[in-house]
Amino acid sequence: MLSTLPRPEARRRNFSRPRPLRPPGEAPAQAAAARLGGGPDFVRGALRRAGGSILRVEVLIGVPEGKVATATFPLILKGVCERAEIEARARAELGGMTISVRCEAPDGFHPERADEEAPRPGDRDLHGIILVYPFAHSAVASLLRRNRAVSVLESYDGLDIDAVDTDDEAAVSALVGSLHEAGHSRIGFLSWDYPVGGHWVARRFNGFATGMCARGHGINGDWVINAGSGPRLSAEEAADKAARAVRDVGVTAWVCAADHQAYHLIKSLESRGIRVPRDCSVTGFDGLEAPAGLPLAASARVAHEHIGSSALTRMINRILYPSSSSRRILVSAHPVPGETIAAPRQP
Repeated sequence: MLSTLPRPEARRRNFSRPRPLRPPGEAPAQAAAARLGGGPDFVRGALRRAGGSILRVEVLIGVPEGKVATATFPLILKGVCERAEIEARARAELGGMTISVRCEAPDGFHPERADEEAPRPGDRDLHGIILVYPFAHSAVASLLRRNRAVSVLESYDGLDIDAVDTDDEAAVSALVGSLHEAGHSRIGFLSWDYPVGGHWVARRFNGFATGMCARGHGINGDWVINAGSGPRLSAEEAADKAARAVRDVGVTAWVCAADHQAYHLIKSLESRGIRVPRDCSVTGFDGLEAPAGLPLAASARVAHEHIGSSALTRMINRILYPSSSSRRILVSAHPVPGETIAAPRQP
């Protein structure tokens, strides 16, 4: 259904004039989007209205090609496309919509370096850009000088940009509460280090801190990995440190900032002889399906399709009413009990 092709091309969905989409030679990102969106031959469209403007929106995804095994963006794209069809039919002022999709590695995306040069082919035709996942602040500032934008799952201090995000802090605090109710008090927080990290890890760590303090537990800085002011570790180094904390100092649970981190940690702990949840409990965030052979992580499910839908609606309103105040929309996350929380193992 959707695809991402190398620049300057981009696969486009046109919601004003239905036509079949030919199956491309799909990269992993393309395949993931197609599976969740109905397949590359899936056709949705709305009749074109005479005289109405056709809006052209690009979805710019901050993820390197191939790193999509537990990515959430296909669900966001599904929500964007479903909302585009509804809006194209419902809004009399629109003649239709075209959605294009592009992936960029955030640490290699620097449009600000070309601010004085000619725009990328097709940029002049765009009415707006939906940014999915964090990009560098300078890159987003450059895009805003050229176009309208809505940010998904990230906020940018000092920039006048609409954002659709999740209520991370409340959801992570609730996960800490689930661990507390199971009898845990020696709980650590683990994230990965990212080239462009954004604010989401900090918000989820704040939720962890709030949850711990609300239940009378202190925060041990040695049990905080890749958050706060401590050293930055690779995913494998982080797993090693987490395993040592379980074996040597009695940490009984880890709160991970995302499901893809939690599932990597579960697999890494088990390869080191630490069974989840028998020897150590683990929580994640996003509510994704468990990889084959691993237990379903206790988590918080995010309505990613709703986030994509809200982002597209906000994008249309920004295009049609450019002088309106910017807004930040928070979407609640809902608990997923999972199979990775158990009472602490007795010494």
